Amino acid sequence: MVTSEDSGVTDRRFDVADAAPLLLDAAAVVTGWSGDAQRLYGYPAPEVLGRGAADFLMPEDAARLPHLIERCERDGGWAGPLSVRHRDGHPVASMVRVIPTLAPDGPARWMVLASDMTGAAGWDMSRTVLERLATRSPIGIAIVDTDLRYVWSNTAMQQFGSGPAHERLGKRLGDIQPGLDAEALEAVMRQVLHTGVPIVDHEHVGRVRSAPHRESAHAMSFTRLEDDHGNPIGVYYTVVDVTERYRARRRLTLLDQAGERLGRTLDVRRTAQELADVAVPGLADFVAVDLLESVLEGGEPLAGPLDAMDGVPLRRAAHQSVNEGVPEAVVEIGQVARYRPGAPPIRCLTSGRSWHRERLDPLAKEWATDIPGGRAASFLDLGLHSVMIVPIRARGTTLGITTFFRGQRQDPFETDDLSLAEEFVARAALCLDNARRYTRERDAALVLQRNLLPHRLPEQDAMEVAASYRPADELTGLGGDWYDVIPLSGARVALVVGEVAGGGIEAAAAMGRLRTAVQTLADLDLRPEEVLAHLDDVVVQAAHQDDTEVDPRGGGVHAVGASCTYAVYDPVAGQCAIAAAGQSAPAIVAPDGTVDFLDLLNGPLLGVGGTPFEAVELPLAEDSLLALHTNGLLADIGLDPDEEAAAGRERLRRALERPEPLLDDRCKAVIDALVAARPPDDVALLMARARRLDPKRLVSWDLPADPAIVADVRRRTVRWLTEWELDELAFTTELVVSELVTNAIRHASGPIRLRLILTRAALICEVWDGSATAPHLRHPKTTDEGGRGLFLISQFTQRWGSRHTRDGKIIWTEQSLTGPAV
Repeated sequence: MVTSEDSGVTDRRFDVADAAPLLLDAAAVVTGWSGDAQRLYGYPAPEVLGRGAADFLMPEDAARLPHLIERCERDGGWAGPLSVRHRDGHPVASMVRVIPTLAPDGPARWMVLASDMTGAAGWDMSRTVLERLATRSPIGIAIVDTDLRYVWSNTAMQQFGSGPAHERLGKRLGDIQPGLDAEALEAVMRQVLHTGVPIVDHEHVGRVRSAPHRESAHAMSFTRLEDDHGNPIGVYYTVVDVTERYRARRRLTLLDQAGERLGRTLDVRRTAQELADVAVPGLADFVAVDLLESVLEGGEPLAGPLDAMDGVPLRRAAHQSVNEGVPEAVVEIGQVARYRPGAPPIRCLTSGRSWHRERLDPLAKEWATDIPGGRAASFLDLGLHSVMIVPIRARGTTLGITTFFRGQRQDPFETDDLSLAEEFVARAALCLDNARRYTRERDAALVLQRNLLPHRLPEQDAMEVAASYRPADELTGLGGDWYDVIPLSGARVALVVGEVAGGGIEAAAAMGRLRTAVQTLADLDLRPEEVLAHLDDVVVQAAHQDDTEVDPRGGGVHAVGASCTYAVYDPVAGQCAIAAAGQSAPAIVAPDGTVDFLDLLNGPLLGVGGTPFEAVELPLAEDSLLALHTNGLLADIGLDPDEEAAAGRERLRRALERPEPLLDDRCKAVIDALVAARPPDDVALLMARARRLDPKRLVSWDLPADPAIVADVRRRTVRWLTEWELDELAFTTELVVSELVTNAIRHASGPIRLRLILTRAALICEVWDGSATAPHLRHPKTTDEGGRGLFLISQFTQRWGSRHTRDGKIIWTEQSLTGPAV
């Protein structure tokens, strides 16, 4: 058959009429050469006759020639492609047929028919060969007409459950495969008929008649068929079963989703819910997660085998379903999940091994017992038919079980599904164990931190105080923020806020160390800048100790980089002294509501070195508000530090300008206005309203350094005690005043001042002198004539001590008005 010239070389076929003949003898020597052969290869007959055929083949085909001669002799001929070298040197792709010719009086000879196949699609095959090729192909092949009715299909199509080819003739896809989405596939066929553009590897998922309970996936390619005039006559398509590839890809997708969605929080219940959510609907129709009660509480799971359910309560931590409202759940989230002894959930829990059944007994009762409301249901009632139970194990311990069910999806769980479920649960188990450990540490840190913070603020006369503390978000963990109110001598009060970087128990413990150090330093009645300087030394020494000692856990969090603000307010003088180490400046709210920020020289963070700490002193009008806070109050993620500080101050100013009748309410309102429910950092706010001591409850005398003045001082003291209705303290106070003034006259130099202060809880006696030498308490012997003054004072007063001033020292005592001296 000869093709027309305008059909192009790609339509060229091998045909005897187009072939160039030549003759070979039994040794493959050229014995006959035609003009067509000369036109095809360029050689004239004299150059070819008598030469071996190998001389005119390309090297790779010349090497094959002995083998081809053997095949011709064995099979009586051969057909196939060869590359022949043209006379000018370029190869000519040729389709060759070798036919034996047997002369009656001579040796065997071979007729060779050669055709130029350059640019051609290949060798034209007979209809029989083509039919065998399509019919015996392992790939399903079918042809539908323009009405999408089957006109031909091969044997391989039977594997997809549509019956023999003759049963499909004249029918449409929906007639022979009702489990497939015939409308969608026929829409693809119509698109190919309309556009002529092939669609390749169209993946379709459904159920074929040969496997109605198993979801199958097929890759289908569609091509339009046309007649000789280019008119569409139907669609030719192929089908390949890619179910395993589809399932493998789906498993990988589900595992990717599990990696992204599991463990996003450090909350045990939320992690359990993430496990249930990630498995529905991709793997199961209903999933229940039951955890040991100790795991939900953050405690240690039981070690060793769980031989019995008694004493090992499981609690429903999470579940999920494809059905709204989770109707399959007979146990609600948070309720105890009890199962019959020996039931599969118990066996999995005790053995630590997975269990699954492709088909459940539909009439069998659900395994749970003691169901609230007495509800009892069979698996048929719940619409469940296939199950997998996987124990949740991490680090060699069992945390609970996860149960997977199928109900709406008809195909049962298979071995691959169990492997996927075990992978899900294994990933979730580590996340659950981490969450459990975090919950335990977080709860312990929270208890520790709350115990380290003041349970209630002490009552004192200097300031009305209120505090608010908001812990950090659970992902960040607890920090080391703290606040404190410390009563000082002379009716003064110290206000403290601070924070330690880091989180968890280590940060809370470091905060406790700092808070204790501040309280100890406060008892020494040091100035604010001196307190911070000593606190800085404490941090440096602690950090050095942490770095040199061996820690079996690999180290911890110390307080280097901590910050602190320390303020002392004197209600007698109405003065406040403040120093800061790495903290934001306190805010001051004037009695008229005006908000300003203290111009405070902020010192370096504790333990990092730098410039010395400095304090500022300022008068505080009565009813002024002082707001000390940690840095988290002004935090605004996304801003640079300068913008954050300015924006934070402005937000704080607006919050402080809003009046509240009660200071506690005002403090809480500021926190609510500026801090999220779960902030990224701990926040502590301490607000204090300044008070002034009633002048009628204060008396002071300047005294000469004359021993004769002591008797007069005692008389004056008794008169004031009578004025204050404290006659019961007259004897003790006379003794205290007499001893303190006498010691000052005897051991100090310069003027002496006596001051009596009456607060709501104590009578304070202070004696100032110009000496910097502090007295020491000693226990005199029986034979000593003196040295008993301070010993007697320590016995008759609640507290006593000394503090240094810029021009001397003050010896002070306190006598309780609310109870016996201790």
